Amino acid sequence: MKEEAVLNIKTLGVRWECADPFLFCVYHQDAYPKGNAKLGPAASLAGRNLGMDFEGKDGWRMYHGEVVPGFPRHPHRGFETVTVARVGLIDHSDSLGATARYGEGDVQWMTAGRGIVHAEMFPLLDSDGPNPLELFQIWLNLPGEDKLAPPHFKMLWNREIPTVSARDEAGRETRVTVIAGRLDGAAPPSPPPKSWAARPDSEVAIWTLRMAPEARWALPPVKEGVNRTLYWFRGTALQIGGESIPPNSAVELRGGAEAVLQNGAEESELLLLQGRPIGEPVAQHGPFVMNSRAELMQAFEDYQRTGFGGWPWPSDSHVHPRQESRHAQHPDGRLERGG
Repeated sequence: MKEEAVLNIKTLGVRWECADPFLFCVYHQDAYPKGNAKLGPAASLAGRNLGMDFEGKDGWRMYHGEVVPGFPRHPHRGFETVTVARVGLIDHSDSLGATARYGEGDVQWMTAGRGIVHAEMFPLLDSDGPNPLELFQIWLNLPGEDKLAPPHFKMLWNREIPTVSARDEAGRETRVTVIAGRLDGAAPPSPPPKSWAARPDSEVAIWTLRMAPEARWALPPVKEGVNRTLYWFRGTALQIGGESIPPNSAVELRGGAEAVLQNGAEESELLLLQGRPIGEPVAQHGPFVMNSRAELMQAFEDYQRTGFGGWPWPSDSHVHPRQESRHAQHPDGRLERGG
């Protein structure tokens, strides 16, 4: 008897719920106006709760930024961030001395490990027109044995990330961008060395799907016990395994079953998060994710004592000059260019 593909359906909130080994995903979409001379919005900030602006007034947010939108200097320990920059640019700076400007389909994969401090700012470079921003930030857990691994960050430039094109019997296309994992022989650059995704048996996959109107595509099965969730965040009609899915839903799938996706009359976009569960206790408080409360307390003590290496930048909200291109400067001085 054929097993049903859909296990559970939930409505997407502000913070998308995830299954082990993932912790959560946040989808940022901001329609920023043109930029000013300081790379912030050329618009009044009156009425915004600067430092904690999450309301979406006029279709955009300053988040924790006060001049440039974004997330100034803050610490992490015990997990990884995978930042998928679909539209717009992000300026990264960290306590290792690394820095970057990336976007336009680039992905940054950062292992916080034993501790790192970083800033993620959204510079508005276009002074003549709008500066739209769209990104996913995905939190991927680390197993206990790697929670105190050396911190590490890696860039996956858009030119290195493969896209698989599949067409159904009528020629309608589904395009799958493979950020982690493999599909039809296509594989992206490897993740950081201590990532759960670096283990061959982890079955971790991070894919984005873009389905043409009326396109049909079959998501191949994986091993039983592997957690996989599809997040349908754009589109108006979709069926999975013959079941109609409400718009803006997270769909938990059975790993061992093929899941046939049938799109409706408009283009749809989805995010797939998949992986073998780590299966360990999770103790989280703010930016720290450990296995126990005692380890959390130790994380706060260590941060207060060491600052996780200090902060080598002139501002907590460090951004690059307007003319700087996409790049990454690593702690060892190695410079990469984004193309």
